[in-house]
Order: sequence, then structure tokens, then C-alpha cells
Amino acid sequence: MNSSKGVGYWLIGSAGLVFGIVVVGGLTRLTESGLSITEWKPVTGTIPPLNENDWQREFDLYRASPEFQLLNSNMTLDEFKFIYFMEWMHRIWGRAIGLTFVIPAAYFIVAKRTSVHTTGRLVLISGLIGLQGFIGWWMVKSGLNQDFLHEPGAHPRVSQYRLATHLGAAFLLYMAMFSTGLDILREHKWIKHPQTAMKEFAALSNPALRPFRRVVTALTCLVFVTAMSGAFVAGLDAGLIYNSFPYMGEGLVPPKSELFSPIYAKDASGFELFWKNMLENPTTVQLNHRILAVTTWSAIFAMHMYSLRLKPFIPRPVIKSGAHAMAFVTLQAALGISTLIYVVPTELAALHQAGSLAVLTSVLILASRMRLPRSTIKYLVSALAQKK
Repeated sequence: MNSSKGVGYWLIGSAGLVFGIVVVGGLTRLTESGLSITEWKPVTGTIPPLNENDWQREFDLYRASPEFQLLNSNMTLDEFKFIYFMEWMHRIWGRAIGLTFVIPAAYFIVAKRTSVHTTGRLVLISGLIGLQGFIGWWMVKSGLNQDFLHEPGAHPRVSQYRLATHLGAAFLLYMAMFSTGLDILREHKWIKHPQTAMKEFAALSNPALRPFRRVVTALTCLVFVTAMSGAFVAGLDAGLIYNSFPYMGEGLVPPKSELFSPIYAKDASGFELFWKNMLENPTTVQLNHRILAVTTWSAIFAMHMYSLRLKPFIPRPVIKSGAHAMAFVTLQAALGISTLIYVVPTELAALHQAGSLAVLTSVLILASRMRLPRSTIKYLVSALAQKK
């Protein structure tokens, strides 16, 4: 049994909502709005302050936070309303994703419009959406905690570890929704045109494509890791230093003493010195992101060249997907360099974050077009092709 075509379109639409909330989340961080709501109320929090007394109560709660006391002590109530609405919109969007996914998912499953394969994925995605809500609040709590303000360079902000976890969960949600939707629509196309599908199955089963398929899988992982390194850059405000490219100061790489500074580790002689600087030193974190970004661009370029060599064996849509991935990663590189050179303006930084998902989307489409059919679908399509 294959899933309803409507389920595929709904999953693509749900992935679009996740794409949107990633962009909104980036804007929330860039406008420093994420710590404006200091309480987590999953139900009653859907209603914003409705009168001046409500606004004053929320403002008083924010005034008790470390961010207000150390960074925004001159903020007015009107200024607070702006950052409050930014964070409120982010949270409302998240709740909307939950409702527009879980309720239809339950309906599709009960109505038997999903295959067993898709049903399992919908259950997992629903669970991850619920977990993401807890991760979001867990992240915000780190910015309200004063225990870490004694650390080097510390000021009120969310933990870069928790920010990366929150962003990573959003990316996994997007990947699961988008890939599952693509698979369903692709299977319907095969069923509608079984004879064409059988030719595609034969092409995809060519042993010459096995190494290329592994390359695409590795590339998907690389794009994901590069995006997560960007979360560490954002969490540590590492984009506000070394605002030139390709040089960092006088060379391509800063001095070793700056990359592995002992102020970030209690044990300056052990492994702690290495991993603490890798994850908590803004200079090292920015260098890591640069290296991963250049590696990602180079890997996608190499993949595209590799696909052209396989042109006699590879389906034409795969060649086109590789070209699209090359175009998106080049645009993303330009956005990243521009964001750095112009010292992280909000518009460019938001586009850069959206660009990371655009690159991931192009690679997911490529991976989908390289994926072999499930055995049940292959059997069904084969039977339909014989009938015609």
C-alpha cells in the first residue's frame, strides 16, 4: 500500500512551515528578542498582553532578567513590545506547526491514507515536534541563568550548545517532512507511469551509481554539520570578529595562541584545552565554520563534476539536481562572505540562515532522485507495467 498523494503535498507544506520558523527564529536571535518572554506557558502563552497592566507585568518580569539588568537597562516599554512580539510570533508559529501536523497526521492514519512505512515516520515526526517545544524552552532558560556570567566573555545569551540542539532538531524535522513528502509524490508518479518508472529503476540499479549514491549521502551529512557549526557562530556572536575574507587578520589562520587560548579551559595541558576552544572560543568557532563552508562548496562542486562523468548512466533529473545544488551553495557562500564583511547586518544574516536550508533542500532533492524504490513499490509498478 502506498500513501495518499494528498499526504505528500501536506508533508511538503509542513516542511515549508518549518523553513519559515527557522527564518523567524534567526530574526528573533538577530534582533535579540529571544529572552523577552521569561515564562513558558504552552496554552495561556498563546494570548499576548491585552492591556497596559498585562504589558507592565511582562515588562517587570523581563526587567528582573540578566539581559535587561546588564545590557538593556535603558529599554522603554515600547521598545520591549517589539522584542516581545518577535519572540511571541516565533512561539506561536511553533504551536501552529504542532497543530497543523499532529491533527492531520492522526486523521490520515485513522483514515488509512498512509502506508505502514509513512505511518511510522509520522509518529516519529510528531514526537520530535513535541520534544522541540521542550528544547526551545530549555534553550531560553540558559539565557535567563546567571550562573555562567563569570565565564570568559560571558554575557546574557542562550547557550550555543542548546541553540545548536534547537536548530538541529528543526533541521531534522524539515528533513523528515520534506524527504517523506518527496518519496510519496515520487511513488505516485511511478505508479501513474509504470513503464517509464521501470526504465528509471533499471538506471538507478546500475552498479556504477553505487559510489555516487554514497557520495550524496555523505554530502547531506556535511551540509547538516556545516549548518550546525553556523549555530555555534551565532550563539557566540563569532561573526562580529575577523570581518574579512579569506584572511583572518594577517593570515588565513589566526595565531595558535589565539585559537587555543588557556582561558577557555581549566586544564590547559589536556584534551579539555582542545575541545573547549573548538566549541567555546569565538575565533576558533569562526575558523571551523569557514573550513566547513569551503569544504561543503568544494564537495558539491566535485559531486557535480562527478555526476557529469556519469552522464551516460545517470537519470537526467539527477544531473539537474546536482546543478541546482551547485547554484544554491555558491549563492550561500556569497551570502556568508557578505554577512561577515558587513559585520552581520540583520537582513543578510537572515538570508544566510535561510540559505543553509535552501542548500540542504537541493541536496535532499538530489538524494531523493537517487534513492532506490521500496520493494513493495517496485513489485507494484512491475505488475502495472506488465498489464500495459
